[in-house]
Amino acid sequence: MNVQEYLARISYNESHKDPDLQMLTAIFLHHIQAIPFENLSMHCGENIELDLQSTYDKIVRKKRGGWCLESNHLLFWALQELGYDVCLLGANSYEPAEKSYSAELNHILLKVVIKGTSYIVDAGFGGAYQAWQPLLLISGQDQPQTPGIFRFMEDSGTWYFEKVKRKHYIPEPSVPDTNTPDLGNIRKIYKFTLEPRDINDFQDLNAYLQASPDTILSKKSICTLQTPEGLYALVGWTLNVIKYNYTKDMDLLQIITLRDEEVEKTLKEKFNIVLENKLVP
Repeated sequence: MNVQEYLARISYNESHKDPDLQMLTAIFLHHIQAIPFENLSMHCGENIELDLQSTYDKIVRKKRGGWCLESNHLLFWALQELGYDVCLLGANSYEPAEKSYSAELNHILLKVVIKGTSYIVDAGFGGAYQAWQPLLLISGQDQPQTPGIFRFMEDSGTWYFEKVKRKHYIPEPSVPDTNTPDLGNIRKIYKFTLEPRDINDFQDLNAYLQASPDTILSKKSICTLQTPEGLYALVGWTLNVIKYNYTKDMDLLQIITLRDEEVEKTLKEKFNIVLENKLVP
């Protein structure tokens, strides 16, 4: 594994000699705009191995994406190679339907410390709740970014991550969007502690996510990628194209239903993914 090969994969061509916040911010943005959040392996009959070599080969050499366990693990390795003080953390994601956080850890994220200041870096949430920049680990402070306003709230050592949701403008009113939020709504994303984790702490989770028929990842094929203007999200046969800040506090949402023969073409054109095995959306 070679960090230069990783940097080429994310099209990062600048200096990487000083592990400072500016470089971290640039590498992070390149990562999320080059590496999709995707679970397509589950829907192609492929097994996902949670070891660094397998993840590296899949994402860097085969130019695929991955879910949080893969994408954040790869980023963790790359940042270590580049000289950053970085550790893995575990999180419990918020389940809107249940109105509660998951009982077990089901997400990983990174904490990076630069000159005594801690930042949260998470390249593996995907979709419209993906931050575009490292977030200062501070409680109660709004942190506006292009995708929206993020914040952390801390209570007795547990940190809660949330985002202020924006409305969507949909050009075709006949297409319903059941997820359009009320302006000012808070979307809880996950909670976490600062206890350092090891990738092996998530081996059972990796196996469970692939074996259980009840998770969203097994029920839906998902591929999302951050773009310079917003987001592509392919869920099943539905392609959502989001342009952030289309008007004040409102994002443009285009919903396109694909035919079977258009799915692989869309993966190649929008996500730069060519699958080795047949996808069953």
